[in-house]
Amino acid sequence: MPNIDEQARAQLDSFLTSKGLRQTKQREVIIGAAFASDEHFNAEDLIDRVRHIDRSVSRATVYRTLALLVESGLLHEVDLGRDQTYYDPNFLEKPQHNHLICNDCDRVVEFEDENMAILEDCITRRLGFSPATKSIRIEANCNELARLGKCRHQKKVPSALPS
Repeated sequence: MPNIDEQARAQLDSFLTSKGLRQTKQREVIIGAAFASDEHFNAEDLIDRVRHIDRSVSRATVYRTLALLVESGLLHEVDLGRDQTYYDPNFLEKPQHNHLICNDCDRVVEFEDENMAILEDCITRRLGFSPATKSIRIEANCNELARLGKCRHQKKVPSALPS
């Protein structure tokens, strides 16, 4: 499995065994595609990646494997505010990271900040809670776009065809 360390592999194997499941060639392809990049992805993105590797893998198998990866703790579902579920393949390596989403170009920037962790701890303790999970999503507008009228990350919008 590319980009999945031995500890994560052992965790997955143990999880599958506890569920009475085995590692199949199709699961291996899906897991490889899911962890081939640090980029966030949705189910459709993963299906496209998988189909480039093995066209025989079904959409249903991808969805079932995604659910297993989330349940096993190897993938994390994140809300990037785009009306669909995204998956974060690198939260095991950086469990305290947060997300900044550009409203202008949809770029997702991960960031970690020790001050955020302290603030989260202070807020939850002051209000009488112990945090179980957390998700911070900041939506922002691009200063580069505002200043220059264009952003190097913004996707090109096709010009309208003449009528």
